[in-house]
Amino acid sequence: MGGAMRSGSAGTPPGTVVGGRVLDPAGVGTILKQLLARNEIIETRALVAASDALATFRVLKVPLPASDNEIDSAISRALPLDPSKMATRWVNLAPSSNTRDVYAAAWDRAQVKNVTEAVRLAGLEATVVELKSLCVARVVPEPACVLVDMSSDPMEVLLVDGYVPQVWHSFRADAPLGDDLALALATPLRSVLKFYKGQRDTEFGSHCPILISGEQVLPTDVLTRLADLVDHPVRTLSIPARVPPEIRHTTYLGCLGLLMRRTR
Repeated sequence: MGGAMRSGSAGTPPGTVVGGRVLDPAGVGTILKQLLARNEIIETRALVAASDALATFRVLKVPLPASDNEIDSAISRALPLDPSKMATRWVNLAPSSNTRDVYAAAWDRAQVKNVTEAVRLAGLEATVVELKSLCVARVVPEPACVLVDMSSDPMEVLLVDGYVPQVWHSFRADAPLGDDLALALATPLRSVLKFYKGQRDTEFGSHCPILISGEQVLPTDVLTRLADLVDHPVRTLSIPARVPPEIRHTTYLGCLGLLMRRTR
């Protein structure tokens, strides 16, 4: 028989985490250590889903016979970043009929170091650090969709196609809640959709849904107006059963995606 699952959440002090970036590893480590103690969690290894603000990624199509060196060169052209500040990693995705798909990510070395340092100061070993977008894309209920995380600060938009993250974008709504929220959400959504649909070999059609995740369910009239503005169906992403109400939905999806990585 397995043990009971324990879970918990806690906010971080002002200034310790800003826009998904850990600025004060000691402060975050202290809060995390207290959270573990409060929930009687004694595990010493950690799987970490890091904010996409720490990195950038691309999905590249290369010829099937491409060598590793040729893939490295293609990634360098697509992500022309300073290697002294950024680290790069790529993995193969399922090949299509004529090309080899590669997921490449480049992350800020200093920012990832802050994340792992915070985890270490909490008494944990970060055995895996992965982008939140990659984790969430594994478990979204649609193979092709756009997920809007309204509980993040700033809000986040993740476009997923073929269960692979393709575009990540963060934004702050121009209008506060109670004003024209549909229009405030439509502007960044249309920007992401236009960017992705402008790429070649993309079949992301108007049938692909927009999924809204947040602390509060948006009124039906807001969802309907947003659907009209972006020409895609819009619906609320339902919270799975048996998830504690204090755990944010997208946080749960990120954790589940990490576990799926561990078992594959």
